[in-house]
Amino acid sequence: MRILILGGTEFLGRHLVEAALAKGHEVTLFNRGKSNPHLFPDVEKLRGDRDGNLDALRGRYWDAVIDPSGYVPRIVRQSVQLLEDAVGHYTFVSSISVYADFTQVGMDENASVGKLDDETNEDVNRFYGPLKALCEREVQSVFGERALVIRPGLIVGPYDPTDRFTYWVRRFSQGVEVLVPGRRDRPIQFIDVRDLAKWMITMVERRSNGIFNATGPKEKFTMEEFVRELENSIPLSGRATWVSEDFLWDKGVKEWTELPLWISDKKNYPGFLTINVNRANAHGLTFRPLLQTIMETLRWDQTRPQETALKAGMSRERESELLREWKEWDAR
Repeated sequence: MRILILGGTEFLGRHLVEAALAKGHEVTLFNRGKSNPHLFPDVEKLRGDRDGNLDALRGRYWDAVIDPSGYVPRIVRQSVQLLEDAVGHYTFVSSISVYADFTQVGMDENASVGKLDDETNEDVNRFYGPLKALCEREVQSVFGERALVIRPGLIVGPYDPTDRFTYWVRRFSQGVEVLVPGRRDRPIQFIDVRDLAKWMITMVERRSNGIFNATGPKEKFTMEEFVRELENSIPLSGRATWVSEDFLWDKGVKEWTELPLWISDKKNYPGFLTINVNRANAHGLTFRPLLQTIMETLRWDQTRPQETALKAGMSRERESELLREWKEWDAR
């Protein structure tokens, strides 16, 4: 197949390119050439900007397009309108953040999505989920049965720019005491980027349509199981110290950012990490062993300069101070 990828040189995009090339597909990239332009020297690269400069796409035809870089409905609308007769199939990468009510556990693809009172608002930081939902609508309104919408959860693995998973891998690899938040039995979900990319290419090959949640693992998985895997798989691993949510709230620790994968009971978002992925599983989504994801993320992180600061998680100094204070708190 001839596959056009809008982006293709950062996280999910680069893994989609690798998965497509591994299956023998002909890939074209369309982007500004600013992020990792050295990647894929043998792949055709078209330069432009999704916001108003799509000229390089005119007069061409591809069997399919994959869009992992659409966040603003107005900009996505430009792409789908130009490509309506230029591609046979459109895959849009959305997010589980589209859902409106995360107090619901086990939401499937039929759950209600968030809405905006002002649909012209383009503040992605504040309205990421509802804007993604509007982007989905733009794609489906033009491509209809030729549209595939993928709603991933937290994507992890090598080249992850968010460091939310990498934080835990790096921290345990340092062989020190590690602060772990909240309940041991708290469910968590994430998906290895390579599993997601490989499955998406298969779905494109089948010209699948509709909406699919995409996260993992297949069975229920808890924070305690994740920590145990980190401790058992990483050589000279650090040791976990579990800290109560009451203490963390009192100390103003920020959920999801200072302690990735932690969404507290106080937040009341039990549905965010309990998404139903039965439909994707039934359509062939599979998951590699967690050990492989951990160790390959660790090896990738070790290739980065030692001074590379993580974009998620707390500093070692803050963690050490919190652990000291926690032991005093817990001893009362």
